[in-house]
Amino acid sequence: MKFSIIFSLVFLLSGIIVHGEGRVNSIDKSAFYKAISSTNEEVINAQLVAVKASSIAEKEAYEGALLMKKAGVIKGAAKEKLSLFKTGRAKLEAAIAKDKDNIEYRFLRLIIQENSPKIVKYKSDIEQDSQLVRSNFKNLSESLQLVITDYSKTSKALKN
Repeated sequence: MKFSIIFSLVFLLSGIIVHGEGRVNSIDKSAFYKAISSTNEEVINAQLVAVKASSIAEKEAYEGALLMKKAGVIKGAAKEKLSLFKTGRAKLEAAIAKDKDNIEYRFLRLIIQENSPKIVKYKSDIEQDSQLVRSNFKNLSESLQLVITDYSKTSKALKN
């Protein structure tokens, strides 16, 4: 398992070097959403590497969501987990502040807020984000609609 992850990272990094600029213009969104739904730290870390190496517009929001997700799965001191969560929260909230109408960012925040522990006090936008996702669902890409539909099976905020 570790060999395949190392091989994947080497392959990804070699692709970055070949492109010359050190940045990748896109990421595999299905892999991103797989990482967001994963409890495997290695899967999340691999996706963090891919996002950090990219120059995609969603970079800050994706990185923030992944950092908060990672905070929930890593083993270690609560202080380290909280610090990681706060860093991710700042990135996601900054991305939302820059693009308040981005429904995907609101969906990411909804996922994190619904699944975050009460102690982090990050639950205040669930209703608003849920309504925004619902009202704009038909305007989203088909792939994002599938992700939202899949998530709604376990979501309390998106249940009919």
